[in-house]
Amino acid sequence: MALQVRKIVSYVEKTFIEGGKAAERPLVMIVAAAVIRNPWAGLPFQEDLRPQILEAAPPLGELLVEEILRQAGSADQIEAYGKAAVVGTAGEVEHASALIHTLRFGNAYRNAVGGTSYLSFTNMRGGPGCVITVPMMHKEDEGLRSHYLTVQTTIFDAPAPDEIVIALGAATSGRPHHRIGNRYSDLQELAQEAQSK
Repeated sequence: MALQVRKIVSYVEKTFIEGGKAAERPLVMIVAAAVIRNPWAGLPFQEDLRPQILEAAPPLGELLVEEILRQAGSADQIEAYGKAAVVGTAGEVEHASALIHTLRFGNAYRNAVGGTSYLSFTNMRGGPGCVITVPMMHKEDEGLRSHYLTVQTTIFDAPAPDEIVIALGAATSGRPHHRIGNRYSDLQELAQEAQSK
């Protein structure tokens, strides 16, 4: 069964002020989502999901990468990224997971933006209008807490019971006024504390 895309939905938010203070540059967060027919809908329990993964995941990755780059303006604008999948109520969470947890999907995004970090993710079951949550991290450095971000959106009529929403998220910077340090400073402090005992 070929990939059946009902629609593409994009969401963009720009934050100019955080904590009452103007951001040095606006934080732009983007979601590009595809509403697709669940390729396993109506079938009995499938022991092997691989045939549909191989057929659907690569073109789905290309489609969403093209849309998120269009919204961002260029690959260089993207500093943080993530992904999400929401399967409709007639599907399994495994169906949502199958299409995003394959290198044949994720590598399209990583390669396009020069990323080396893994893509943080959510995969869940939900109904039309449910919240689609995309957690993100820096595309090259998992330890930069400034880029631990979450973007959320909804699609009022998706996913239908026999559909899956597949989404990519992007951010053009870290949080405005980030000031909690990073994992590396914590590790250094913990090592120093351990030595002093």
